[in-house]
Amino acid sequence: MELTDWLLTPDERGNSATRLDSRRSDRAAWSHGNLVRPLIHGGTYFPELLGAVRAQRAGDLLLFTDWRGDPDERLDGPGSEIGVVLGEAAGRGVIVKGLLWRSHLDRFQFSEAENRHLGEEVEAAGGECLLDMRVRPGGSHHQKLVVLRHPDRPELDIAFVGGIDLCHNRHDDATHRGDPQSLPLAAAYGPHPPWHDIQLAIRGPAVGDIETVFRERWDDPAPLTRSPLVRLRELAHGEDTDADALPPQAPDPAPRGTHTLQVLRTYPNRLLRGYDFAPDGERSIARGYRKALRRARALIYLEDQYLWSPHVVESFAEALTANRGLRLIAVIPSVPEQDGRLTRPINLIGRITALDRLRRAGGGRVAVYGLENHAGTPVYVHAKVCVIDDVWVSVGSDNINLRSWTHDSELSCAVLDETTDPRDPRDPGGLGDGARRFARNLRLELAREHLDLEAPRTPLAPDPLCDPVHSFEAFAASAAALDHWHDNGRRGARPPGRLRTYRPPSLSRTARTVCTPLHRLLVDPDGRPFGLRRRNDY
Repeated sequence: MELTDWLLTPDERGNSATRLDSRRSDRAAWSHGNLVRPLIHGGTYFPELLGAVRAQRAGDLLLFTDWRGDPDERLDGPGSEIGVVLGEAAGRGVIVKGLLWRSHLDRFQFSEAENRHLGEEVEAAGGECLLDMRVRPGGSHHQKLVVLRHPDRPELDIAFVGGIDLCHNRHDDATHRGDPQSLPLAAAYGPHPPWHDIQLAIRGPAVGDIETVFRERWDDPAPLTRSPLVRLRELAHGEDTDADALPPQAPDPAPRGTHTLQVLRTYPNRLLRGYDFAPDGERSIARGYRKALRRARALIYLEDQYLWSPHVVESFAEALTANRGLRLIAVIPSVPEQDGRLTRPINLIGRITALDRLRRAGGGRVAVYGLENHAGTPVYVHAKVCVIDDVWVSVGSDNINLRSWTHDSELSCAVLDETTDPRDPRDPGGLGDGARRFARNLRLELAREHLDLEAPRTPLAPDPLCDPVHSFEAFAASAAALDHWHDNGRRGARPPGRLRTYRPPSLSRTARTVCTPLHRLLVDPDGRPFGLRRRNDY
């Protein structure tokens, strides 16, 4: 397998201004020798993050970006509130720097107030946390990363990247009883919405790449906001608006494993003046997906919060049309997160249109599911995961929609394991690439959770789920059994599994007519340059 079959070259990234593809002596657009571990659910991620931060000492470096941060969210019980933990680190002499999104519309219950409070706690303890509004109108900074560097102990260097924010609702586990510190979603999710999510823990040279993502944003000379009203408010409240200089970047950590990792991003094409490190924006997440999808032959496994936009799913539809043996499994939220009479159909119209396109392309080879916990409460799927043919994996902050591929800042990691899976090293796609251990293990771990299956006692024992067709059929059978149990009044023992067949509600022709333009304008905007929009290119 050639890495360029699956990963982007610097030219294919399409952003010559970034340091990501020129910072290594070999000019490689990815790093080798990493150890990447999936941390499924906040209940796994948060305690590990807590231990890593508490192990830092004076002179170490802690960098983080987030869409929303709730300072009182506990990482692992009382006394582990994220604001307290970051403040204690700064108090020990750790250099703490953060970038949090400043929302345009906090009255719509986005994240500005909470992010300001977290930033104030960090600043009061001696760290520095900036509220960043350098986005397109209606856009957000959606990247979720934490980087921990240790100049005298580089073996401890680690980065965390994925879909889990440092905020309420995220601290759930595989039982899906929800986070005790919850914010309300749609009524169907109950008072403590069950939450399914994933973050990556990364050790090795790629930590330097993730740090570079932070540094490029931190060092951007553009002001944090263009709004004169916001700038006046910053002055009135004495907010920190000037980023202090970061210490020089340390050499990349030594190799730790067998995983090749490429950092993929979205930055929009900002009007008037773009980002210093991405003057025309960057759409390497979209380009990375499109390149990998062209090699898909057996199974695309998706977990996604939205799965919206016919423009974006067109790449998946083209793969399904071109390869009649290709199947797609998608796990998504059963119910939109909002109940509003207008917001609900505006959210649904993008998904209904996207699924119609996928089913026209793949027919019965496309299967879409929601999740529920054992009490029958829907699970809100916030994960952003794609596994293609047990070779290529993407985990990040990005969803399958136009907003994530073009409009908001996003961060994702594409991972290729250099070792094949000894259980069944044959290539599911038939292209000679060989099933890769990391990709297959991640897909099987997620599948077992959804199917209520125990992992084999021997890690490399033969597993029928390795076969893409068997996996596809196992998901279908499990969902059918649970659907039948519900349809028959829940009589008898509940079948194992958490999968429910996704049945989108119907929308009237009037609702479709009204909601389609609103969805495109408000919910799923396009951040591409106009020339690319005309060609539907990225």
